Order: sequence, then structure tokens, then C-alpha cells
Amino acid sequence: MLKVFFHLLYHQIAWAYDYVAAIVSLGLWNKWVSAVLPHLSGHTLLELGHGPGHLQKELLDLGKAAYAIDASWQMNRIAMDRLHSQSLQPAIINGYAQLLPFPDHCFKHVVATFPTEYIFLPDTLSEVKRVLTPGGSLVILPVAVFTGNTLPVKAMRLLHRITGQAPAQLDPQIIAQIIRPVKLAGFRTTSHLMPVRSSQVLVVVAHLASDN
Repeated sequence: MLKVFFHLLYHQIAWAYDYVAAIVSLGLWNKWVSAVLPHLSGHTLLELGHGPGHLQKELLDLGKAAYAIDASWQMNRIAMDRLHSQSLQPAIINGYAQLLPFPDHCFKHVVATFPTEYIFLPDTLSEVKRVLTPGGSLVILPVAVFTGNTLPVKAMRLLHRITGQAPAQLDPQIIAQIIRPVKLAGFRTTSHLMPVRSSQVLVVVAHLASDN
């Protein structure tokens, strides 16, 4: 049922995405997403699964040459409307991460925040390797966990555990399990636990191994 709900949230009821994200994150969602920015030093970037376009706005405000792709045409429309309303000119495409419509070696970074399982599929990781420039990296923010002790935080942490949306804590064993498909695909990974108020986000930076 949860998978059906999240599919609807990303497609047919995409208009409600920001409201749901704000509730389940206790208002921290956009701050969580922004945690990837220190790891995006390059100029030309591709975002996989751009959603409603919040990270795209930040990247464009920073003067990045930011491109984005999403399988949901509803999210495409929401992101385009948001960015156009702020006089920004996005480069957003409707498509799939397993078949990227870009030439080889054209992006310094590929980034995905809170992606679904598609990000760990061999076809996705193969396409990411293809479009990255030498020395480029894949930056993934797969999960955030609450760490505070207030009643709302405790309640939300319990909800996340019940629904399987986040573990109780991000210990080394859980992190290793999360990044295993990326390492098996030939990436050299580093993991960063970044504090965001009463929470932590996991940011995985994956560089191509030297023999790729």
C-alpha cells in the first residue's frame, strides 16, 4: 500500500508532494535536500528525479549549469512552473535514469536526493558512469533520520521505523548495506553523516574507480 501511495504522490497527486514532505520531515525536507550542495563543486550537473524542483532552484541560483530528468511529467510541470515563476530558465527533461538522453562524459556530478530503488539498478548506475566526466562523482542522499528527543521528533522517528522509510539510526552496518550496490558497480564511495537540526542525513559521494 505504501508503494502505491508513493507512486500516486509522485504522479497523480504530485501537487500534494511538498505538503507531505513537510509533514514527514517536520519542516526539514528542503534543508535535508540542501545538504548535498557542499559536495557539488563542479559547474555542469545532472539531477536524477528532480521532483518539485527545489534543488534545481538552488543550483540555478548558484549559477550552475544544471540539468534535470524525471519520469513523472506531473513533477516536470510543477518544477517548470516553480522555476519559471522565479525568472529561472530550467533545463528539465521527462525521461528515465536508465536511458539518459545525454552524450558521454558531459557532467561533473550526477545527484539524486531521496531517490527510490531505481538509483541502485545496474542500468541506472551504468548510465551514470557513462555521462560522468573523468574525476566526476555520483552524489546520493538516500535517507535522513531524526536524532532529537522532543515528542514530535520521537513520534516521527517511530512513524519512519513503522513504515520502513528510515532506520532507527545510521550505523556503519546500515550504511554499508545502502551503498553496497554502488560499490559493486565499480564506484569508490565515501559516506558523510551531516547534522541538520534534530536530524542527520546520509550523503554518499561515489567516484569512478581508476580502472573504469
